[in-house]
Amino acid sequence: MAKEPMLKFVTVGRDMPTKRSAEDRKDDFLEIYGEFADEKAKEQASRCSQCGVPYCHTHCPLHNNIPDWLRLTATGRLKEAYEISQATNSFPEICGRICPQDRLCEGNCVIEQSGHGTVTIGSVEKYITDTAWEEGWVELIKPVIEREESVGIIGSGPGGLAAADRLRRAGLKVTVYERSDRAGGLMMYGIPGFKLEKDIVLRRVKQLEDSGVEFVLNCNVGEDISFDAIRGKHDAVLIATGVYKSRDLKGPGSGAAGIVRAIDYLTCSNKLSFGDEVEEFETGELNAAGKKVVVIGGGDTAMDCLRTAIRQGATSVKCLYRRDRANMPGSQRETQNAEEEGVEFVWLSAPKGFTGDPVTGVMVQKMRLGAPDASGRQSPEVIEGADYIEEADLVIKALGFEPEDLPALWGVEELETTRWGTVMADFTTHATNLEGVYACGDIQRGASLVVWAIRDGREAADAMVEYLDQSAAVAAE
Repeated sequence: MAKEPMLKFVTVGRDMPTKRSAEDRKDDFLEIYGEFADEKAKEQASRCSQCGVPYCHTHCPLHNNIPDWLRLTATGRLKEAYEISQATNSFPEICGRICPQDRLCEGNCVIEQSGHGTVTIGSVEKYITDTAWEEGWVELIKPVIEREESVGIIGSGPGGLAAADRLRRAGLKVTVYERSDRAGGLMMYGIPGFKLEKDIVLRRVKQLEDSGVEFVLNCNVGEDISFDAIRGKHDAVLIATGVYKSRDLKGPGSGAAGIVRAIDYLTCSNKLSFGDEVEEFETGELNAAGKKVVVIGGGDTAMDCLRTAIRQGATSVKCLYRRDRANMPGSQRETQNAEEEGVEFVWLSAPKGFTGDPVTGVMVQKMRLGAPDASGRQSPEVIEGADYIEEADLVIKALGFEPEDLPALWGVEELETTRWGTVMADFTTHATNLEGVYACGDIQRGASLVVWAIRDGREAADAMVEYLDQSAAVAAE
């Protein structure tokens, strides 16, 4: 009788890929986690309990067939594991690196709940597809039938690229319009290399390009080409712009030099990794070297800014967050990584204003947690008389993102938006109120995770194919 290859969580402990020491990693922008070796990947995959109701699958936005590809990995059938993984996820190697698994699949793993330590799902997922690239299993997209219809996609972030992948597989002509000089959106310029090295993203972009997807870069819709012109060129259009308008801070001194937006700071750092010249870095405006840095915010973008400032050589790096650690929206894993690298977290603290111009300090109000708000989270309350000044030469605002006013920017006032400014679209088909126009990702749901954008992009692509099929059927009658 064959030995059971799974359910080894009782005898095999949870193990992560080797993590570089804080001293080693804080001097560069390379990924901090190593790669599983084949035997280690098999060992960790074999810890899966193959439970009847897999909560890892349920709590994954893409509903990846996680127990299936863990079992295939454990039994040495890695190519099949890749095929199962790729079937539900356009970019598994990216999700394996940047998904907050501790809040999604791994955080809901049955053996984690029973005290045995979660299966290291993200690391195995990354290993499967990295191996697939090395072995040549990742092939160009070759549609069974080439169709005449074309689709325009505005934005080349995770949602836009996932849709491009899906639409090209359906045989459609796909053109992606991107206002930046490189495709990838948030994955290219918003996420630092120590979480997602850029050749990983470039590799996927090249795969799409070599498969026939056309990329039009440095193309700002509303300026370089009108939205109506894009609609006129294509049979259907997908809006996948993401949300890039930064939430702002008010209060005395908020307009001082030295107070910058997180997206500007991270974009500058990522451009430098390509060897680009960035004037704001050269002048010191977006350079943390030798400065006391304060980052305001508690999400993953704040973590990225904190850890980037450490690598740029800041003399001190502090994070102000108005709630406590337990109520922080960012990944606990990222918080731990930041602390290891020398970041100091100042919990229950909120900015009241700023001193100096250029900035010399943040006026901080100390907070306590009061009654829960409508979402169930405890609302922060000001502790009177506990204000103080936190010294700072560079303040980075990482308070989240809001949508730009697309109807006004694009001159298409008839495009319906929500009261939050996101594009109003059906959450199943992603269809907007305009004929043949769809929306996906953050511009539809608000600032969210890359994995949700990938799901939205895939869903929107499938709905667009159905729409074009119906249009073709009507035309043939």
